[in-house]
Formats: sequence, structure tokens, C-alpha cells
Amino acid sequence: MSRELNSSILPDSDEIFLDNLYDLNTRQRSLNKIDNANFGWFHIRTCVVAGIGFFTDAYDLFVINFVAVMLNHTDENKNYDRANIDMGLKMSAACGTLIGQLAFGWAADRFGRKKIYGWELSIMIIATLGSAMSSNSFAITTWGSLIFWRFILGIGIGGDYPASAIITSEFATIKKRGAMISAVFAMQGFGILTAGVVSVVTLGAYRDSIDQNPMYIDSVWRIILAFGIIPAIIGLYFRVTIPETPRFIMDVLGDVEKAALDIDNVLRLESPFSNKTRLIYAIDAPSSTWKDFKEYFSKWENAKILLGTSLSWFVLDISFYGIGLNNAVILQAIGFGDGQTTYSTLWNLSVGNIIITVLGTIPGYWCTVILIDKWGRKKIQLMGFAVLTGLFLIWGLIYQHIKQSMAVFITIFSLCQLFQNFGPNTTTFVIPSEVFPTRFRSTGHGISAATGKLGAIIAQVGFLQLKDIGGSNQFVDRLILIFACFMFLGIFSTLLIPETRGKSLETLSNENPRISVNRKQKRKA
Repeated sequence: MSRELNSSILPDSDEIFLDNLYDLNTRQRSLNKIDNANFGWFHIRTCVVAGIGFFTDAYDLFVINFVAVMLNHTDENKNYDRANIDMGLKMSAACGTLIGQLAFGWAADRFGRKKIYGWELSIMIIATLGSAMSSNSFAITTWGSLIFWRFILGIGIGGDYPASAIITSEFATIKKRGAMISAVFAMQGFGILTAGVVSVVTLGAYRDSIDQNPMYIDSVWRIILAFGIIPAIIGLYFRVTIPETPRFIMDVLGDVEKAALDIDNVLRLESPFSNKTRLIYAIDAPSSTWKDFKEYFSKWENAKILLGTSLSWFVLDISFYGIGLNNAVILQAIGFGDGQTTYSTLWNLSVGNIIITVLGTIPGYWCTVILIDKWGRKKIQLMGFAVLTGLFLIWGLIYQHIKQSMAVFITIFSLCQLFQNFGPNTTTFVIPSEVFPTRFRSTGHGISAATGKLGAIIAQVGFLQLKDIGGSNQFVDRLILIFACFMFLGIFSTLLIPETRGKSLETLSNENPRISVNRKQKRKA
């Protein structure tokens, strides 16, 4: 018997019951289509569109390694406290990122994933252009202008974290969800590599000019920064055309049938619904209010997961950014960044970063992509924290003895990069996009990511303030031992997190669907 027929002959109570049952069944059938779909072009497109953003994020974040050193070689900046300026350059983007993660994380749950997707790249394009055009004036220095634009850039970068993670997670199949989210995040490795390659190419193009007049470095760093606009512009169009996720349409907006139609369109399936004939009902679903947020996370089984994802990201970012944003400092400490001329110094630093990225960073990301849906997220994260604890202990204890052995130093450095990315750096991004209900999924991811960025800020301040205790770069070995302690703490924070492999997002949300039909709206004729 059809739904229309039931509605015409049953009492109101029975009719409401059937309506609720119908919509719950429609919702479940639609979710099953997403969760069990064959991996296809739409999934690839989603990964590419989201991945372009992370390529740009990493490029813009880590290119400051080269730019900060280049700016130290320009005459106009030699009268300033370089240590504080270097810290300002590296912290400004991190501070902006923290704000962006919280703001965009909340906004994606409040207004929808599609409505905010693309704004983060727009901010990054404007800020990158402003950074590249920063200049000295009576009112503000180049450094001051650059720090301001880096802060704005960070807001855009921060917004990309929850938006891209959640969109990918909510469109992914159960079997490939971990690999899809990891592949998006793995584009960071190519962004970091491209930063080094662009630095090398640009330096090579200006080699003769720099040898004659080092002030030509001013042109080099501006070109390197401005390059970040290119991938952002490419990704912007595709982001504004990506559809809203069906899970948000169902679980937050409450339109189960619209979501079912969208799923069929995305997966190119024949749909029983159409825009002309589908039934219009307003579904009363739990909203993402502050009251509901407190009620959900007041339960320990939910709160411990947010605590676990946040603490794991916090301790990871202390070491990841403490080292990652100071590669140039560490390479200079072992003599790899030294050169007889300004050009050779900058060239060696760029090449050194490329070597480390190729040997450790990129392989680590893609090992996770390949194995995350076979091994599980929690196992990889625990393994990563345990191995990193040992590697940092070894590195810190023998640091002073291997400074003259370039091969040994680069090997250990690369192994640390490998197991950061084939480990907690990737999984701390993946897990928060899976373990929260739809209405809090982006907010939960944003809180976790922002907590991690707080760790990055603390690490940056601590590294730059402490590294010269006892002489230039003489405290670096003890900082590495401190990083080992934080990696050890990550083992325990990981125990608070559930394994998400092979489970649907609805199962992981720790609650049953709470929706009911609002009978006040009429069916569409």
C-alpha cells in the first residue's frame, strides 16, 4: 500500500508513525547507498577538490621556512631583532589558523558545508597577494605588513581543515573513507615539496643577479609567496560547485527526500524521487545549539573522544611544527645551510628541505593512505607515537655527536618525518572527521584542530626562545628530548579514541537518529 493511501485512511497517530518510519527507512537506505557505493569518479573529484586546498595550505605554511631566511639577507631589515621577527612570521599564520579552525568549524555545522566552502580559499588568495606585495613604508615595515597578511592567510588555512575533512568524510564509502581523507591530507606533502622546488627554481633564475647584488632576494621571496595563488585559484571554482553533503541535508536541515534525490544524482542512480513529485515534509531533527552541544558532550563516552582527539593533535603538533617550521634552523645547525655566498646558503637550505621531504614526508603520507583502511586508524596512531618517542630520544641523545655526519643526521631526520606522517600527523586529521554526529562533526573537528594549533604556537615560541641557551643552537638537542616526552604522552591520549575502521559515521556518533515529521507542512501537489 502506498504512503499516500495510508495517509488518507489512517488516524493521525498511525499516520505520524508511518511518516516517521518512512523517513527513517528512506534515510537509512540513502546512507547505505553512500556507505556501500562503488568507488568512482565523484569520489576522486571530491578528493582532488579538497586536496588542492591542502596542497596550498602546506605550501603557504611551510614556504615561510625559506622566506624568513631570505628576508634576513635584505639590507632594509638588518637593524631589527631578527629572532622576534622570525617568531612573528611563523606564529602569525598559526594564530590565524587556530581562529579559522574554530570559526569555520562552527559555521559549517550552522550554515552548511557548501555555503562556507570556497570562502577559505578566497581569504587565502587575498592574503597571499597581500603578503607578496608587502613593503616598507613610514607607517609600517615589510615585516609588520607580512605578519599581518600571514595572520589573515592563517584564517583561510584554518577554515580548510574542518571543511575539507568533513565534506570528504560525509561523501566517502565505509571501505575507502580512511584512504580518501588521508589522500586529501597527503597533498600537504606535495605542497611542502613544491615550496622547496619553487625556491630552487627561482633562486636559479636569479643566481647571477643575486651574486652581483643580494637585494635581488627581495624579488625571489615575493615570487615564491605569490606562487601560492595559482593552486588556490584553480581549486576555487570546483569548491563553489561541489554539492551540499546529503548527511547535512538529512540530519540538520531535515529534508530526507531531498538528500535521497541528491545521493542518487551524485552516484548516477535512478531515483524514485524527483523535484516535481517528491513529498515535502519538514523533519524535526536535533539542531546544533549550544544547549544540545553541552548535553551531548556532558556524557563521558562522548567527551572522552573529543578530549582524545584534541590532546593527540596537541602533543603531535608540538613536535611537528616545532621541527617543521624550523627545518632551516636545524639544517643550519649541522652546517647544511651554510655557504660561501648568500646564494649558496639559500640554495643549500632549499635543497636540504627537498631531500627531507622526498625521503620522509611524502612516503609517510602515502603509507598511511595505503594502509589506513587495512590496519585501522588507532593502530597507526599508536605505532607512530611509540616509534617517534624512540626516534626523538635517540636523536636528542646523539645530536651533538652526529652533527658532523650529514648522512646519519639526514637519515634520522627523515625517519622522524616518515613516522610523523605515517602516524599521528595524518590520523589526528582523519579521526575527528568520523567520530562526531553530523550536527557537531565540523565543530568537533575544528576544536580538535585548533587545540593542535595551540600546541604548534607553544612549540614555536618555546623553540625560538630556548634554542640558543648556552650558545647558538646549543639547546636544540634538549628540545628534541622534550618532543620525545610529548610523543610518549600521545600514546595515552590515543587510548581515549575508538577505532573507526569499517564503521559507519552514524554508528560512531554514539546516538540513535532522533527525527520526527512536522505535520504542519503540506505535501507538494
